[in-house]
Parts: sequence; structure tokens; C-alpha cells
Amino acid sequence: MCRSFLTDTYINPETNKPEFYGRGNIGVTTVNLIDAALTAKEQFNNMFLRMDGAPIDQEELENIFFEILEKRLELCHDVQRVRWERLQDTPAEVNPILWQYGALSRLKAEDTIGQVIAEKHFTSSIGYVGLYETSMIIVGESHTQPRGREFALKTLQFLNDKCMEWRKQEPVDYSVYGTPIETTTYKFAKKLQERFGVIPGITDRDYVTNSYHVWVEEPITPWDKIEKEAEFQKLSPGGCISYIETTNLQNNLDIILELLKFMYDKIMYCEFNTKLDNCMECSFEGEIILHEDENGKHYFECPQCGNRNFDKMNIARRVCGYISTSPFNEGRADEMFHRFIHVTDHNEEDY
Repeated sequence: MCRSFLTDTYINPETNKPEFYGRGNIGVTTVNLIDAALTAKEQFNNMFLRMDGAPIDQEELENIFFEILEKRLELCHDVQRVRWERLQDTPAEVNPILWQYGALSRLKAEDTIGQVIAEKHFTSSIGYVGLYETSMIIVGESHTQPRGREFALKTLQFLNDKCMEWRKQEPVDYSVYGTPIETTTYKFAKKLQERFGVIPGITDRDYVTNSYHVWVEEPITPWDKIEKEAEFQKLSPGGCISYIETTNLQNNLDIILELLKFMYDKIMYCEFNTKLDNCMECSFEGEIILHEDENGKHYFECPQCGNRNFDKMNIARRVCGYISTSPFNEGRADEMFHRFIHVTDHNEEDY
């Protein structure tokens, strides 16, 4: 996983310092926070037979949410534990470069890799998605706002506390991972619609928000986005990635340098999503525009010649962590179409 981090929780007993060399990750299982939040809201409404407009007992709603979340996290833990148990008896010869010839260890062919995973405390990732939607459901405001931020930080701390609890029980370094959910965003969105129907502002789109990210449509300056998301990155020690959405910045290189300096000082992992495409029909270079038709379907169109054949375009877009040149499913295309542009090719006062 390109954005999976090794945590500093494994201390080498000989040096008494964190060790990273020779360690790795054994996989990730992701909890859908939005599903847990909507389930909690349903249970709360059923429990109190709440009429529309009646005041909400915020503390009770949050308690129900965290009870449900704990059960979902234990399911994730079970899946990760099964992976760990299966790897315990896997012989080193399955991948000699990694396990026998020094990339990670120097075991004999018949030795099992479980011993290395346990000794070096490999990470095991518990991912999460939809912190923004969850905050909207439970608190009623974005996690960029004061009450939403407080609840979101509390939620991520809850995940980290569970990982700490599991680490004490097993020789595996469970850690919280800001899942990028590349194409899974569409599957999660559709499943939420099946279970809960179309809820304005929550399930009325074909994507869910990546991990702790600011909602893609939320108007926000690049400086504020970096600063706010940096706080959530600290509670995603198993891996995370943030981005700033831009137009083609060939005419505004100064802002790149300013933002890079800001990123360096403020955040652990952040990237630019810029656009420089090519049309094979007319040799246009620039941004090929993503459109949405009357049925909500998405397509790219060359602004110079009108070409809509994706096979005759070179288009590269950051799905989240990866830059993809493949056709995008409707969920990811919908998310891309609605992304707020944080940086333009104009002067600084424009953003």
C-alpha cells in the first residue's frame, strides 16, 4: 500500500529505539463509519420514538454510535487476526527475495514467516472512511467546524485506543489507516443507498468521502485544508494522504513553491492534483474537461475538437493516492466532477 506507514511503536530491545528496517504490513480491513452512524441514528430514533423537530439527546446518540462502532471494529479485528494466523504457517519459500535473501529476513525455505512478523511487530491496518459524513450525521456539521472537529477527533482516538488494546494482546502492530478506497467508494455509496435510501447530503451521490478528508465540494482555501487535515493525519499513524486540487498551474508556478513550503511545515503527506492531458485526435494539451450528462453519467470531452473517445485521450487523474490513466467508475468520476478547485492558475487573491 503506497501510503501505508510503519509506526514507531516497535522498540528494538537492544538499541531502545524505534525500528523500521525489516518490517512490513500484513493487510488492511476498512470500517464504513457512515454505515455505523446511520445505523446509530436509526436505533436512536426507534428507541425514543423521536418526532421530527424534537431535541436530540446528543450524548445518548454518540453513545449508541460508539457501541455500534466497537462491534464493527471487532469484526475488522477478526478479519485481520485471521490473516495473521494464516501467515504464521506460511513458509519463507513463497517469496525468497523477501523472506530468504535479505529484503525482510534470512529464513530457511521451510521456516515460517510468522516468526518474523511477530518479532518485528509488522503493522496490521484498520482503515476507515467517511469521517465527514459521520460528523454530519451525528453532530450535524462538518468536521472542519468546531463541534464536528471535536467529534471527529474523538472518533479517531476511539479507533486508536482499540488498536492499542489489540496490540497488548497480540504480537502485531495494529494501527489506524486513512483508507483511500480508490474504486470502493462507489461500492460503499451504492450499499449505503440500498440500506438507508437516498439521504440528502449523505447518500445522494455515488461516492463517499475518503478517510478524514474535507468534503470534496466544501469551499476551502488550500492553506486551511492543509492545516485542518494535518490534525487528522496525526491520528492516522498507519497511513494517510491529503491532496490539494488545482487547475493546470503552468502559469502560476510561484504558488506551488509557497504551498510546498507550507506543506513541509504543517503536514506529513500531501500532494497536488494538477491536470495536463493530451487529445490524440487534435494534439490538444491542457485539461480535458469532465462533464456530467442529464442522467448523471460522466464523460471527458476535448475542449478543442470535441473528442469524447477515452481511448484516444491521455488523461491522468489522482484517484486518491495513485495517479490513474484508466477509465474511472461512476463513483470516482462523480467525486472528481464535484471536487472544489483549491488553487487556480490566476493570482493569489483568487483563492
